[in-house]
Amino acid sequence: MIDLSLIFSIVILLLTANGLPIIARNLLTEKLEYPIDFGIKLPDHHPIFGISKTWRGVIASILGTGALAYLIGFPKIVIAKFGFYAMLGDLFSSFFKRRMGLPESSKTRGLDVIPESLFPLIMLHNHLNINMLEIVIIVGIFVIVEITLSPVLYCLR
Repeated sequence: MIDLSLIFSIVILLLTANGLPIIARNLLTEKLEYPIDFGIKLPDHHPIFGISKTWRGVIASILGTGALAYLIGFPKIVIAKFGFYAMLGDLFSSFFKRRMGLPESSKTRGLDVIPESLFPLIMLHNHLNINMLEIVIIVGIFVIVEITLSPVLYCLR
């Protein structure tokens, strides 16, 4: 049986994990704006991740998502790792976008949102008590919400 309340809670965690780096950027402006890849470029002359992937964003995501997961009542392992795995998925997509020569913050349907939602769900599925069907549903909802909200939030800055 599908637990809609659990699915809703996990989608909220995903939105939090992926939204907090943007909120942190707007609140802290240039403070703690250190790229994760330290500006290193690979032999393809593109950065590993790019300057928009900062320690500030990763830390904000991990701490903020962990706090929300704690308040919702998720197990300790979820509290500690959900934001980390979401950011790992985000870095994964940035790495591949740089290899494809795409500029920072370029939109690539699917590659922008699927890894950052799929990584934490796959890595923590036992602790979240979700099955493969629920993972597909959660990723689908997350993709739809991101596609719908992203242009609106971009216009609002």
